[in-house]
Amino acid sequence: MARVVCVHGVGKQQLGEQTLLSQWAPALHDGLRRAGSAAMITDSDVMMAFYGDLFLPSGQRLAGDDPHYGWWDVSAGPETDLLLKWWEHAAAEEPQVVSPSAQNLLSGFGPLVQSALLALSGSRFFAGLAEKALIFDLKQVVRYFAEPDVRAAARDRVRAMVGEDTRVVVAHSLGSLVAYEALCSMPEHKVTSFVTLGSPLGIPNLIFDRVDPAPERGVGRWPGKPSSTAWTNVADARDVVALVKDLRPRFGPDVTCHLVPNGSHVHDSTHYLTKKETGVAIAAALE
Repeated sequence: MARVVCVHGVGKQQLGEQTLLSQWAPALHDGLRRAGSAAMITDSDVMMAFYGDLFLPSGQRLAGDDPHYGWWDVSAGPETDLLLKWWEHAAAEEPQVVSPSAQNLLSGFGPLVQSALLALSGSRFFAGLAEKALIFDLKQVVRYFAEPDVRAAARDRVRAMVGEDTRVVVAHSLGSLVAYEALCSMPEHKVTSFVTLGSPLGIPNLIFDRVDPAPERGVGRWPGKPSSTAWTNVADARDVVALVKDLRPRFGPDVTCHLVPNGSHVHDSTHYLTKKETGVAIAAALE
């Protein structure tokens, strides 16, 4: 089994294991080098737990296109709530994004969603991402919680990869939620370093309060044995998906949290993987 298991993030439904590994593996090596580590990993040491295909529409091939969503496809409730949180965060970090408080919004659900999507189109974070793709990513997060079969299948993909030899699980974006829940369901796993990148796990109500297992007294369960599994969380201050950068208030003081600068691609997985802070966390389990 792999020594390092990778778990991709949102919006990768048109890719696959090997495609993602061709991007992640070199970045992992670079992160270890930035950390000054002598640890060596080979192709056989790294595997990708791929679950993106679970979000493809029924009957659509992997090479197909995503649905042509419009603003009217954003549902009231969690989808709209998360969209508005993305808008608020983007406006706080990027001066060119109009603030929700500055909008002269008409009453009603439709104009609010339209205003949010229009404002986010000016965000560097969402640069180059078509409106339909942004809505598809939004729906992926909500579907993970709303569809038990999808949620269970995604976690099974991770569990199938984590074996006796696995020492590192590194997860990005929505994948950090999938990996967290999978590890919590495997109390005897041998993972010594859990690394989350651009994670939404700390978002109250929409994410944190809906994780499985449920938090107890406001604190989430540790994804392993606290004495043997270290948890490192890495986020860019402008990362809209990682709305809450510091996970310690939610999961306890032992989470090591870092802020890193990812340039113009603040949520990019490879930018996170090449950072020294990520390399140090991974190297600690491999050396």
